[in-house]
Amino acid sequence: MKEEQIKKAYADAKEHYAALGIDVDKAIEKLNGIPISIHCWQADDVSGFENPEGELTGGIQATGNYPGKARTIEELRKDIEKVLSLVPGKHRLSLHAIYGDFGGEFVDRDQIELSHFQSWIDWAKKLNIKLDFNSTFFSHPKADSGYTLSDFDPEIRDFWKEHLRRCRRIAAEIGRQQGDPCIHNIWIPDGEKDKTVSRFAHRQLLKESLDEVLSEKIDTDYLKDTVECKLFGIGSESYVVGSHEFYMGYAVKNNMMLTLDAGHFHPTEVISDKISSMLLFVPEINLHVSRPERWDSDHVVILNDELLALSQEIVRSGNMDRIHMGLDYFDASINRIGAYVVGIRATQRALLQALLEPTDKLRQFELENKNFQRMAYLEELKAMPWNAVYNHYCYKQGVPVGDIYIQEIERYEDEVTSKRK
Repeated sequence: MKEEQIKKAYADAKEHYAALGIDVDKAIEKLNGIPISIHCWQADDVSGFENPEGELTGGIQATGNYPGKARTIEELRKDIEKVLSLVPGKHRLSLHAIYGDFGGEFVDRDQIELSHFQSWIDWAKKLNIKLDFNSTFFSHPKADSGYTLSDFDPEIRDFWKEHLRRCRRIAAEIGRQQGDPCIHNIWIPDGEKDKTVSRFAHRQLLKESLDEVLSEKIDTDYLKDTVECKLFGIGSESYVVGSHEFYMGYAVKNNMMLTLDAGHFHPTEVISDKISSMLLFVPEINLHVSRPERWDSDHVVILNDELLALSQEIVRSGNMDRIHMGLDYFDASINRIGAYVVGIRATQRALLQALLEPTDKLRQFELENKNFQRMAYLEELKAMPWNAVYNHYCYKQGVPVGDIYIQEIERYEDEVTSKRK
């Protein structure tokens, strides 16, 4: 689009929204203040650098073999830098523990240290972005039983408890160095494929393991722990120890953050409807925005009804400062840089639409029992020129407007990723 077209469309959009009492510039300012935690594992299909040729296990599958995946830390960082150049706003990067800078040496999970992530901290500072962290409980021989923190074998549990301790300390130091709390996400793949008799026993062990490790108090100015639930995984279809009920109870009891992943529930169950309830009982919520297709298949996020509903609930709750947004998907069947950019832009577009909603007016309709008027306004909003506002936001941020980013990604593929053999 030409500069004149962008500006004119934006001016027209401002007039349309002003008629509804909406300050478009203020909405953009709010959008610009919402960082999205971008997941590092889309760039390399969740391989990491502990053992890049190792098998991906724990109910996780990255399907496809599109050429050009990142094979080294340098390549992954270069890809992330390219992604950041194609989207507006200041964002975060979410690291898994297997993405440490191990210098080509094998470092087991119970031996990782801050030194293995210092180069990430330094790199992030140069880019002026913040880091989040994830302990990694999958793709390891000591997870082959299907259990980690809830394994009946105390040696297995001790190994994973030590991993969790080290991850928390690393994340805390990341938070201290970047001057902003590092969100540390705890997800384990524990469960079984078929009918399970010892459900209570495993959950009791998980609670005891978490209690022991989390008893080490760390300043929340540096570290924010969060626990993530799941309904099922590949190979754990019948039973997952860390269910929604388990972690909901654990988070409420311990007054800690809860992670809700869009793909970790029943096919017709949506996390947008859970936000307003959980905000009443936990201090903060961490969202993993994904797109399930019939199961937790981690498809690339697109602008669909649930993403918009999720964004609307975030804004309508009036608690945006208590809700953190991160992406979690890994599609190896398409250009991986493109997968990142489509997902980030879709999330921002959904948030922008929510921010451009006359929430106070809609609430007033509800108070006055004017449900027809509420419905009519919500329908009219669907046709409002919100995309002209997003295009102007991209233009002012100096990133590609409209579909221009597609050409940029194709050029990057020609010049960079296609040469990775």
